[in-house]
Amino acid sequence: MKNWQNVIKGKFGMGTAPLGNMFKDVPDEQAYETIETAWNEGVRYFDTAPLYGAGLAELRLGKVLSQYSRNDYLLSTKVGRVILDETEEKEGLYADGRKNKVVTNYTEDATKRSIEQSLKRLQTDRIDFVYVHDLSPDYFGDEWVAKFDEARKGAFHVLDQLQDEGVIGGWGLGVNTTIPIELALSMEDVNPSISLSATQYTLLQHEQALQSMMPRAVDNNMGIVVGAPFSSGALLGGDHFNYEKVPPNVKSKIKQLTEIANHHDVSLSAAALQFATAHPAVAAVIPGSTHPNRIKEDIHAMEEKIPEAFWKDLIEKKLISSRAPLPAK
Repeated sequence: MKNWQNVIKGKFGMGTAPLGNMFKDVPDEQAYETIETAWNEGVRYFDTAPLYGAGLAELRLGKVLSQYSRNDYLLSTKVGRVILDETEEKEGLYADGRKNKVVTNYTEDATKRSIEQSLKRLQTDRIDFVYVHDLSPDYFGDEWVAKFDEARKGAFHVLDQLQDEGVIGGWGLGVNTTIPIELALSMEDVNPSISLSATQYTLLQHEQALQSMMPRAVDNNMGIVVGAPFSSGALLGGDHFNYEKVPPNVKSKIKQLTEIANHHDVSLSAAALQFATAHPAVAAVIPGSTHPNRIKEDIHAMEEKIPEAFWKDLIEKKLISSRAPLPAK
């Protein structure tokens, strides 16, 4: 049985969705420099996915990491998408990514093909953790249950077998809601061991995760990797909250959090990262960025001293749950 608290160095990794040209076009050299900076600052866990720019993030990550020993870092990617040579016009989050057509498919054959494609783009012979991507109601609406069933019969069993054989170190879901992870934890025929939960356990949003997903993860020894710890950048003044426009109520909460953070001379980035990693289910937090300096700031924020009074103020003003585990003094 793995102790997920000690698997990923510093409980910190790098998410690469922004390096797939999410929201904007990022020059290759800037992307490479960002990854290099993360490495030079000691980051040794990198997460990516075929969806991120139709393979762009994987290609960029692979080019940089291929110069280092494969035994020196951990790597995760996702299945559920197959990238075709056929091209199409893009819109949405990855409008500035590669033009290759992306096909959603959670069957056994598609899962194997997705892994093979990722290995080539990443220029590696193995992947440590594999997440089944976007198998969630926020992506598929009412069809998500049918898609979950497709994955249960396909991707889940492929990944479970690879895990049993020691080919991968773990597998689970990579989603933006809590229900799919909870459902996977209740299954008796497969054993997901680590999942990526984006947007759901953050300083801005964590009540629902605390009700079921997080305690069940602890009970089942599932590691949780926290993605989008800044809620798609909203917490730090960005234009997006959970990949959409920031709503007024969230803006108001951010304003309150900012005022209290300023009063205690605390950076919100440090508060967000340390809040996420304080929970015993969390194996790592993986902020993403397209700027080398931001990566440095995030790494240093993990070590920032935060006074206990700051957390007390947040609880008293009901800005965070009183049930949330807090960073040790």
